Amino acid sequence: QVQLVESGGGLVQAGGSLRLSCAASGSIFIINTMGWYRQAPGKQRELVAAITRDGTTTYADSVKGRFTISRDNVKNTLYLQMNSLKPEDTAVYSCNARIKTTPLREYDYWGQGTQVTVSS
Repeated sequence: QVQLVESGGGLVQAGGSLRLSCAASGSIFIINTMGWYRQAPGKQRELVAAITRDGTTTYADSVKGRFTISRDNVKNTLYLQMNSLKPEDTAVYSCNARIKTTPLREYDYWGQGTQVTVSS
């Protein structure tokens, strides 16, 4: 059994910052790519940022230069530093991880989501 638990969401004014965390626990052999997704009301879920195990990152154009994704492979934890937040960043943010529970078994796991609300 594997769990992803997010923390760090909340309410912030435009221009402010938040840091999200996602801790993975359970029967983990190795964690490959991890990512943050978000879904705003009435919109489809979108990829915000992703990071491979060796640290290669990808960002949505809308967050480049403002958000930074990072991970700690010892702590099995994913982070998202969000700066210069805008009202359009308001959404439920969820972490995703491709996790091998054994050398031959790999699955996608999702966290429960954390609300980020940016007021204007």
